[in-house]
Amino acid sequence: MVLLGTLVDALLIIVGTIIGRFLQGIPDKMKEAVMQVIGLSVILMGIQMGIKSNNFIIVIVSLVIGTLLGEWIDLDLQLNRFGRWIESKISKKGDNGDIAQAFITSTLIFAIGSMSILGALDSGLRNDHSVLVTKGIIDGFTAIFLASTLGIGVILGAVSVFIYEGVIAVFAGQISRFVPPDVLDTFVQQLTATGGAMIIAIGLSMMGLAKIRIANMLPAILIVALIVTLMHFF
Repeated sequence: MVLLGTLVDALLIIVGTIIGRFLQGIPDKMKEAVMQVIGLSVILMGIQMGIKSNNFIIVIVSLVIGTLLGEWIDLDLQLNRFGRWIESKISKKGDNGDIAQAFITSTLIFAIGSMSILGALDSGLRNDHSVLVTKGIIDGFTAIFLASTLGIGVILGAVSVFIYEGVIAVFAGQISRFVPPDVLDTFVQQLTATGGAMIIAIGLSMMGLAKIRIANMLPAILIVALIVTLMHFF
């Protein structure tokens, strides 16, 4: 089953979110401390991802151009509007947590990263789900703490993960037919580093050290693909 790893990852996020909802009685001081620790861990993960690149020019150019595009279309605003719409449909009066922010934060944390791409490719190309299952365990524990602080909106990250990883897994076979292995390896490497910068931004935001419209950085992913493609042909 091609989507087994993706399904396990999404289900563990859902389970973690549900568990986290029952931990909302934790004192605010303790929640703040936990969020600070998670933010620090996210920053460390982002740094680890960021140093994967052997060509930081690609990362810098992709982030700059991608962010300019994101600001132009105001992707952050669009995602917030979508999150608010979801909130109006499923949240109850007095429900704790900002669903829009939880949706954006959890989606970026769970969906962006080398494990998502490599794991989905392994599922699609080799029917090996070990990477996504491992990622799911990590995501599940992360979802517990995110949900205890950010609320039920974290569960929407499972939907993003299932769609994102599922699409890659399903079309992985087709991708391998048209994209040379060296180009694919380069793309994954540079995307991992670019995603690492976004992850660091998430960590800084979670710790309250900076206010960054992280969603507006997402077009950088497309710019990475474009640059790697141009480099291959020219």
